Amino acid sequence: MMKNLWLDIRFAFRQLRKTPGFALTAVLTLAFGIGATTAIFSIVEGVLLRPLAFPDPERLVMFGDIPEGVDIGNNPPGATAAGALSYIRDMQVFSGLGAFQQTSYEFSGNGDPAQVNASRLNASVFSVLGVSPALGRVFTKDEDEGKAQVAVIGFQAWRTRFHGDPHIVGAKIQLDRKPYEIIGVMPRDFEFPLVPGQLNRSELWVPMSFSQGELVNGAGSWNYHMVGRLKPGVTNAQVLQAAQPVAREIERHFPPSMGSLRVRPIVKSLTEATVAEARPQVRILFIAVVIVLFMACANLAGSLLVRVIRSRREISVRLALGSTAAAIIRQSIVEALLLSVTGGLLGLALAAVALRVGVSFLPEKLPRVSAIGLDWKVVGFGFLLALLTGFACGLVPALAAVRTDVNETLKEGGRSGSTGGGHARMRSVLIVLELAVALVLLTLSGLLLRSFERMREVDLGFRTDHALTAFFGLPQKQYSTQASADVFDSTLLTKLRQLPGVQAVGVTTSLPQGGGGSDNAFVPEGYVAPKGAGLNLAWASSVFGDYFAAAGIPLVRGRVFTEADNATAPLVAIVNHTLAERYWPGQDPIGKRLKIGVPESDTPWMTVVGVIGDIKQTSATADTLSQLYTPASQIKADISHFAPPDLVTGNYGTIVMRGQLPPEQMIASLQATFRSIDPQLPLIHIESMDQVVAESQASHRFYTVLISSFAGVAVLLALLGIYSVVAFSATMRTHEMAIRMALGSPRMSIVQIVLASGAKLGLIGCVIGAVAAGFVARLIRSQLFHVNPLDPLVIVLAAIAILFLAIAASVIPALRTASIQPMKALRTE
Repeated sequence: MMKNLWLDIRFAFRQLRKTPGFALTAVLTLAFGIGATTAIFSIVEGVLLRPLAFPDPERLVMFGDIPEGVDIGNNPPGATAAGALSYIRDMQVFSGLGAFQQTSYEFSGNGDPAQVNASRLNASVFSVLGVSPALGRVFTKDEDEGKAQVAVIGFQAWRTRFHGDPHIVGAKIQLDRKPYEIIGVMPRDFEFPLVPGQLNRSELWVPMSFSQGELVNGAGSWNYHMVGRLKPGVTNAQVLQAAQPVAREIERHFPPSMGSLRVRPIVKSLTEATVAEARPQVRILFIAVVIVLFMACANLAGSLLVRVIRSRREISVRLALGSTAAAIIRQSIVEALLLSVTGGLLGLALAAVALRVGVSFLPEKLPRVSAIGLDWKVVGFGFLLALLTGFACGLVPALAAVRTDVNETLKEGGRSGSTGGGHARMRSVLIVLELAVALVLLTLSGLLLRSFERMREVDLGFRTDHALTAFFGLPQKQYSTQASADVFDSTLLTKLRQLPGVQAVGVTTSLPQGGGGSDNAFVPEGYVAPKGAGLNLAWASSVFGDYFAAAGIPLVRGRVFTEADNATAPLVAIVNHTLAERYWPGQDPIGKRLKIGVPESDTPWMTVVGVIGDIKQTSATADTLSQLYTPASQIKADISHFAPPDLVTGNYGTIVMRGQLPPEQMIASLQATFRSIDPQLPLIHIESMDQVVAESQASHRFYTVLISSFAGVAVLLALLGIYSVVAFSATMRTHEMAIRMALGSPRMSIVQIVLASGAKLGLIGCVIGAVAAGFVARLIRSQLFHVNPLDPLVIVLAAIAILFLAIAASVIPALRTASIQPMKALRTE
């Protein structure tokens, strides 16, 4: 058996060496198909299939509660500081439960100051996750409750910021200019919280150490999250049941100003909470690349089938001399496997290069990016894919070979004509399927392109041209008082306004399209909510300076904030058109009042002094939200007793600077001005407003471009496939065409016959593909913006394009056939 196999391999090598062009084309086609599929599978495996890098990850959950009437979508549930401690103390269904909060610090004490992402954690979070440090230790419960200034750093931060110093434990660093001691280094693959992308990953972890202000004044702040490990056998339903009495107890301890508020516990698998939003897009991507692989396989199977048809006399002789059908099939499959394994190995190399180069281009909304790579599972998948591809591609021509009519073939000799009609039909079926799936992919690409164009056409409500943005955060130790923060803010605005060409400067806590901000409950005066309505929610942002002018947000009615709207002045607010129309329809909103909280809250009323146009705060595809803007100087008064005693307003935000110069030419002057005020303070996320918007659309752009690229490759493969089948069919009919021409048939008639054969295949493929596209397009409904997945224009245009390409691919074979010399062709036959 092994001897026969070795002989088949040697024979396959000899056959392929005779046709190096065919062999090279087949290997490269399969390398692309297998490489692309393996690369995309590595994303699927890393993001969706691979278990989280924690022990027993199926027992890890995100837990928390939300006020009744609030929809958090795919976002993880939150908790208040006091609520988190109550759940941690009273929930017995968890073997461990801890709270965490993402934050950032000014990092100094080792090189230039920088703003780093970090997380505050209860000490129990490390034991919940079941992860031990690679060096040193993690902080203890006593250190958490005792507000110890200790930090655990990430492996990457240890390697890059501290050059892998093995004696790092015990070293001192400055976080917001406070001394912290490094007590541990986490393992290489540790990542928590599991946030999308790479830019927001935490580099270090410090004790949560809830302040008294957070526990007492933070009753209305759901700014914390919890992660828990279920006890063995406990289900999510049991968790919710056990949480009900604790939630009711938390409600009883709400301040009187929140007496009517009810909360609803929520539990989600940590895995599901991490990947839920990315799952539809990754699945669509994988389906698209599998379609491309199918196209490559169909082309290879078709090419191998051509080789069988050309070798049918040789095969007939071998069968007549006693060779078995099994030997013929084995030889065909070995030849295909030789091509596919070679293509697979090259494809794995291409996938490795693509992943190394391409990971940085993945959208920031994709979670678990660090888990994407060529591990043994992905390599095994690629190799198995190569074997399956070779077997499938070799089996079709092998079965066709053994069905050769020996007597008929030997009688015909070398003459071409209608011989191999069954083989030709099989190849035509493959081409029709190629055209159909190419039409499906082209339709998906068209829908996504049209959706992306619709998204780009949306009026965002603000001007993006000539606007530069940058984020800053003042360290608490240096700017611990309101007076110190006010001096910094005033100096910053004054100096930036004096820069040449600067037209307006402002600061906001929530930059449009920037991903920041939060919903606040509020009460509009005079509004009677319908029965069963939830909380009134508005996207809240505090601003100072000439923010609306700098951001290019139009004022519809009233006025903008001025320097007179300070902490001692009457409380004022600016709302957007949507909020005004929703709560005061047909009325003049100027002079109307609203307050933060729920109806019984004793927070002070704010007077609406201005209405701005609607802006797309979160993304171009999201519904326009009610938006509420307040002066930063009045925040503490706006939230009244909810404000922590040590609250400092205006101590962070995104600077928006509009000027006559292009944004790139204003960066140096902005940085110089910032350093002149505080040389140690880092300024981060410096980018134009156009870049901010582009980043918010990056995920849509990435998937659209990638699927469109796959569609282009699929169409090219289909084009090559139909060209080869029409050309080969025309060649096999040379004798017939020569007779037609000898009997007086004009050459244009010959051209029409060949074109008709290509058009027939194209038409059948379009009909099948259009029906299939109608079903497959429904899978991407959630990814489309203002586009019907059954958009007839897109489907019809895609079908016309495929039909046109099918006819165009037949032109060269048609002209070549019509140019034959009848007598010469007949003598040759």
